[in-house]
Amino acid sequence: MNLNQSIEAPWGISVFGAASVDAAPDVARLRVSIKQTRQQPGEAFEVTRRGVNQVREVVRGHGVPDRHVSTSRLNLESSYAYGGSERKFVGYECTASFEIEVRALDTLETVLVDVVEAGANEVSGVGFDVRAKKELRAEARRAAVVAAREKAQLYAEAAGVRLGPVVHITDVDSEQLQNSYRSHARSAASDGEGDLSPGKITVTAGVLIGFSIIPG
Repeated sequence: MNLNQSIEAPWGISVFGAASVDAAPDVARLRVSIKQTRQQPGEAFEVTRRGVNQVREVVRGHGVPDRHVSTSRLNLESSYAYGGSERKFVGYECTASFEIEVRALDTLETVLVDVVEAGANEVSGVGFDVRAKKELRAEARRAAVVAAREKAQLYAEAAGVRLGPVVHITDVDSEQLQNSYRSHARSAASDGEGDLSPGKITVTAGVLIGFSIIPG
């Protein structure tokens, strides 16, 4: 560290404040796919299309409206099996992917089982979220400002000056902070990974605030 360094344009105190708000999830998103391989492309399309219709019927039966189900287009490609240096044509693979939003979390496991039985033979994952994220983010931002002010007040008192008005505010990327919280949560996690337990949703906010200072 250069002990001779100085602040070229002194103007006050700049501090960073962060806060997080925890909430119980109230929505889950299932990501599943139907993959069918047949010798003829038309047959692959047909069996996959029937699976799509069956999955949609099952989901409707659980009270999930169509607007909460997104389905990809049917995708068809040649499928091969590899053995050493040889490549053998297996057939035509047709794929349809779904994202299903389930708001009745107590039915989540049943919905997943029924969707698989209806033809979804690949489960990509289950993600939990909260619908009131905008309101939670606003709460976290207010708390981040409070945290920044408390930190600035501490520095001002320690330096023998008084805190003046706010002269600068910079929002900090919430997604970057969120990833940091997630990494910390994963490193502290113990058993239970991979089940359908919703846990909690953490919404974060960060802010950089500049305060002017008044001589004490």
